[in-house]
Amino acid sequence: MASSGQKFHLGFLSVVELPSAGYVGGLLVTNQLGRPLEFQCTTPVRPNRTQEILYGPTLRPFLLADLIGKTLFERLTVKPTAILVGDADFLALRPHLTAPVAVVCDKESSQTSMKLGQQWLRFHDEHVDADRTAMKEAGSIIGADCDLREPIDRIREALEETLKAGAAA
Repeated sequence: MASSGQKFHLGFLSVVELPSAGYVGGLLVTNQLGRPLEFQCTTPVRPNRTQEILYGPTLRPFLLADLIGKTLFERLTVKPTAILVGDADFLALRPHLTAPVAVVCDKESSQTSMKLGQQWLRFHDEHVDADRTAMKEAGSIIGADCDLREPIDRIREALEETLKAGAAA
């Protein structure tokens, strides 16, 4: 996590799935106050029928993590200390990064690992201990009343707005 001289930046990653266009992803990096520092989005990613057959049930995690999430992270000039996502398929991104990746959950379950702000976090199975430890620092920076789902919703709205503007042009 952020050492004493390093700034704490949270990344929020989301995707919009449109039947006609495919998947469009967005990654928002904020400071500890939730103010945007950088935003990146993809063009629509649409698998073809052969990919759907060959990848089977692993297609969506592959698209979200390997194609969308990894690409967006690599484009960033402001790297986040941690990435929070609303979709569990993004957890497949974690083995590609050194930063923790956590799913924001509204309820505690056997799969959630810690509470941060108003929500619970779930981590990649192979990185639970390290990511939980790394995210404890975030607990001292992020208030108990913080809604971590709200920036994820903002990304979805921004992506939908961008897609509407593109369709109108």
